Amino acid sequence: MTIDDRYIIFHKPYGVLSQFTQETPEHITLKDYIDVPDVYPVGRLDWDSEGLLLLTNNGQLQHHLSNPRFGHERTYWVQVERIPDLDAINKLQTGVQIQDYRTRPAKVRLLPENPPVGDRHPPIRFRKNVPTAWLEMTLTEGKNRQVRRMTAAVGFPTLRLIRVSIGNLSLNDLSLGQWRDLTPSEVKLLHDALSHKGIRKRLNR
Repeated sequence: MTIDDRYIIFHKPYGVLSQFTQETPEHITLKDYIDVPDVYPVGRLDWDSEGLLLLTNNGQLQHHLSNPRFGHERTYWVQVERIPDLDAINKLQTGVQIQDYRTRPAKVRLLPENPPVGDRHPPIRFRKNVPTAWLEMTLTEGKNRQVRRMTAAVGFPTLRLIRVSIGNLSLNDLSLGQWRDLTPSEVKLLHDALSHKGIRKRLNR
């Protein structure tokens, strides 16, 4: 870590690409929200997902946080169609087969009430007489559209997906579409977490 390192947390809205390059004129990208040079997302958050996105100019940290080998926890609030039963939740917890891959064990629970989130724009699709429910899912891997594929595999399609934390970092009261620099204590927690995995020395070389 150096004095020039920059760490940013961003509350990504629905429909925003997790990149600064615009591929077509109608694409909304990070450039529309963040005017900070030389920072790049740690991992990715799909255009149709919302929530916490971490950006940094520390390339080594970016690489290690994005590498599933190190097993950093990512927590999501997931709105699904219908109400998952215990069998479905158990399958999500122990691992499900998606395509040619079996997911790692995950922490999954049915939230007893709707989480404190605002409306999505555009709103999710509602089907009359079909209830929805919210799950809290914590994964240590981040394969392409994994959460959506997991809930679909057990019969409960994802309607809305919000990442609320990465490790010790969380959205808290950060408003939708807003960003801020991490506090010194948050940066310390981030590097302390890496040191527990035996990679801090490499980051500070």
